[in-house]
Order: sequence, then structure tokens, then C-alpha cells
Amino acid sequence: MKKLPLGIATLSKIIPEGYAYVDKSRFVHELVESGTYYFLSRPRRFGKSLFLDTLKEAFEGNRELFRGLWLEDHWDWDTRHPVIRISFGSGVLRSREELDQRIITILRNNQDELGIQCRQPDDVIDCFEDLIRRAAEKFGSPAVILVDEYDKPILDNITQPEQAVLIRNGLKNFYSVIKDNDAHLQFVFLTGVSKFSKVSLFSGLNNLTDITLSPRFASICGWTETELTATFSEHLQGKNLDEIRRWYNGYSWLGEKVYNPYSLLSYLQEGLFRNYWFETATPEFLIRLLTAKRYVIPAIERIEIGPELLGSFDVESIFPETLLFQAGYLTITGQEEILPGEVLYRLNYPNHEVKKSFTEYLLNFFTQQPVEMKKSLRTVVNALRHGQVDDLRAVFHSVFASIPHDWYRANNLSAYEGFYCSVFYCYFAGLGLDTRSEESTNHGRIDMTVLFENRAYIFEFKVVDLDQTPGSALEQIKRKGYADKYRAESEAVYLIGVEFEREERNIVGFEWERG
Repeated sequence: MKKLPLGIATLSKIIPEGYAYVDKSRFVHELVESGTYYFLSRPRRFGKSLFLDTLKEAFEGNRELFRGLWLEDHWDWDTRHPVIRISFGSGVLRSREELDQRIITILRNNQDELGIQCRQPDDVIDCFEDLIRRAAEKFGSPAVILVDEYDKPILDNITQPEQAVLIRNGLKNFYSVIKDNDAHLQFVFLTGVSKFSKVSLFSGLNNLTDITLSPRFASICGWTETELTATFSEHLQGKNLDEIRRWYNGYSWLGEKVYNPYSLLSYLQEGLFRNYWFETATPEFLIRLLTAKRYVIPAIERIEIGPELLGSFDVESIFPETLLFQAGYLTITGQEEILPGEVLYRLNYPNHEVKKSFTEYLLNFFTQQPVEMKKSLRTVVNALRHGQVDDLRAVFHSVFASIPHDWYRANNLSAYEGFYCSVFYCYFAGLGLDTRSEESTNHGRIDMTVLFENRAYIFEFKVVDLDQTPGSALEQIKRKGYADKYRAESEAVYLIGVEFEREERNIVGFEWERG
């Protein structure tokens, strides 16, 4: 198989005699034919940088690199444009001064690449503007600007809002140069993980087209099922495609679902199902935000959100749902037009990898004892396999006892009713078990159900000094007939009522019976 340089397509080094590639070059042609200024938000490690490399090589007229790809016969290779490549992907910038210095370095590298010398090389605005105009003049064609990780300097400082605002203002100042030089530009493409509002960051770029949720470009990053089976058919032999799909497919931006390429390539290389993508970064800020807002974690599976929250945010106004979606922990699973122009999007975990990893990370964050949690794994699995429900009480009593009291005070969790349910949910979901939250029945919603080896475990939770509903948690399950939903499809159904007390910060009631 022919070797291709990194960047011309999404590449895999799993083939000894060369590289396998997924050809995304048709999107280059489609973008150029449709407009000039573009913005794309995608999670980390989804191939954004590779696509920018593809754009760069195309605009520089490097036809040889596209032999055999779609774009080879659909591009004007005689016209070459100077490309200004900007990336904030490396390192962490902690101040406005560091940001300005990094920009000056980036501009200096582009000057060297294009053979141009700015008149004011140490002035961010003057140098950037000079670079654009001189590049267009020297090459006799408008310049192309490609910006990768445009938002990373802000996200690196998101836990320090004042610092983040200063850096945001510096980037806004820098990006404003693009709009003022429209006459000297052929094409502009910015990409990153998050989308900050135009008012806060792109007030000058009012002609920026956001293709993040465009069905036409839904698979511009990531791999579709067809791309996977066509490109890697040899390496899928003997493998369970349904299980691969369950682990790594499911990301959707209002178009065809795509696989996470990083996780998929890692799996094909290692042959083991693991949390490859999740392990490349830790969402600690997001976890702290969810905790501070007392977010009931099982509710993540039934989020409905409007486009105004799904689309963008700002440093001074951060919504967990927006970050969860943009960072790749949630994806769009459906949409409904409630009224003309009023759309609600349904969000959920994209796949098994993300749900399992995210909930496991949450549980470890809550308890601060990941080793102890793993020690109870065998006990929990045996309890579920054999219907030994009493053993579950001992495990979860130990789990809640392990949560530091200082942590409760810092987060006011003793009054946080959803916290107790969240811990149970994260424990089972973090094991990769089929854990369902708030499933509807004819008589209400079940707090949580765990399905395991043809057995159904139905949980109802109560904080006894907060919940004024008469009767115990177990009585509520029986009174509302929650077991009826699962009797036909399960060989055994277990009803489990769990009661907590705010001062005890632990389980004070645990009743169960077979339904």
C-alpha cells in the first residue's frame, strides 16, 4: 500500500508495508466551493490538525501528495497560495505576556517559511497584518490562514476566570486582524474544542461560517462505518464489529455517526478494548463544575438543550451541558422541533468507552480511593450474578464511609439528594454494566436499574429527613409497580430500597425483595 505523508489523510501505522488512510480530501473542495471563512469545533484527537495539514498541502499546490485521492482530479493545482499556519496546541500559556510572546514566535516561524520579513516583528497586530499583505503580494495570490487549537490558551486557564478573560481579550485582538484584511485572503479556517461566542472572541469576524453542526460536514473528522470497513477490512477479520461499534462509534453532529479515530486505531493496534481516548486527558475542571452545581449525574442521560446553549459559551457564563458536549463526553442523539424555529437537542454518552470512563472517573473523584473501589469489584459482580443483594449493602456502606467528611462540607453534599444516587450510578456504570437512569413507567420514573446477565435490579433512593413521601423506598417500588417493566424480559427481578440520612452521610436503610 502506498505511503502518504502525515496530514494528507487520517493515517494508521498498523500496516507493515505502508500506511492505511481514510480519504477526507473531498471536504477541501466542498469548503472552498461554498465559502471563505469557516469555524469547526470538535473534541480533542478527532483529526482536526490532520485536516488542517490537508488544507495546507492543497492550497500550496502539492499535487503529488494527493495521487489517488479524491481531490487529485477536482482541484486547480496551477494556482498556489501562501499559507499562514497558526497553532496554540503545544505548551500552556499562563499570562497575556506569554500569549503575546507565543504569537510573535508563531509569526516569526511563518515569516521564515514564506521568506518574508515583517516591518514590526515584535508587534503582534502590525506583524500579523504585514505578514498577510506581504505574503499575498509576494506570491501573487491571496493568502490562506489556518488556525488550530484557537481556544486552548483560554481553556488552559478556565479555572482562573480573571486570567482567562485577559487571554481571551488578547486572542480577540489578534483574530480581529483577519477581518480587516479580507481583500488579501483566499480562505480562513479556525478549529478548536470549544466554541466561544462571537461577541466575546470573534466580534470582527461576523462572516465566520460555523460548520460544527452542519450535516454536510458531520463526518469531516472521525470515521464513518463505511470508511472503517472499507479501509481496515483486513484488520477487522475475526473481530466483533458489534462490540467495536458499541465501544467507539456513536458521535453525531446532526449527520452520520462517526467513530473516534484515536480509540479505534489504538484498538486495532493493541487488540484490546480500553479507554484510549479518555485516558489522554482528565476532565477535572468539568467534574468540579458538575459538583459545584450539584448536578445529578444520572440526569446526563436525558439532557435536552436548545441551540443557544449547545452552540457557545463564555468565560463568565459556563454551562456544564455545553462543555460536556463540546469536549466530546456527550453527543447529539436526537432532535425535536417543538415550535417553528424552536429546536431541542437530546444529548447522551456517545458510546461505551465514554460512559464507562467518565462515570469511573467521577466515582474516584467522589471517593478519592480508586484502589479500594477496585477491591470490591469481585464482590459486586458475584452479588449481581447470584442475587446476593445483602452483599451490595456492605460494599456501598463502605463506599460512602470512604468519602472524606471535609469533602462533604466543601461541597455541601449532605443536603445534595442526587449525590447519593450519583455515587451508585457511577459505580455500576463505571464497571461497564447496563445502568439505566430515570426510565419511565406507567406510574412514574425508576431512579435506577442495573441489568446484568438476564437479571434486573431496580433501585429507589430516599434521603429520609428530606423526603416527606410516606413509606419506605422499597414500598414505593412495589406501590408503583416498577417491576412490571422487566418481568417479561428478565429471569429474576430484584427490588431494592436504599435510604440515606443527612447527618449520618451513609445508608441507614437497605431493604430488598425478589419481585
